[in-house]
Amino acid sequence: MKFLGAGIAAGLAALAASYGNGNVISKTIENMARQPEMSGQLRSMMFIGVGLIEAVPIIAIVIAFLMVL
Repeated sequence: MKFLGAGIAAGLAALAASYGNGNVISKTIENMARQPEMSGQLRSMMFIGVGLIEAVPIIAIVIAFLMVL
């Protein structure tokens, strides 16, 4: 059972992170098209946001590994 729980936790975290990254990147591209003069600032903010979003599945993988032990 613990292997199933760990797999579900890791899979859902990866799914949620990919959905979040898609939203952040699509909105950034949309705003870059509307305001090209802000593209540098928007791009840097996008990278920060994507990095923070990617931290969640990494933490979930660590928790999943701890559940298996």
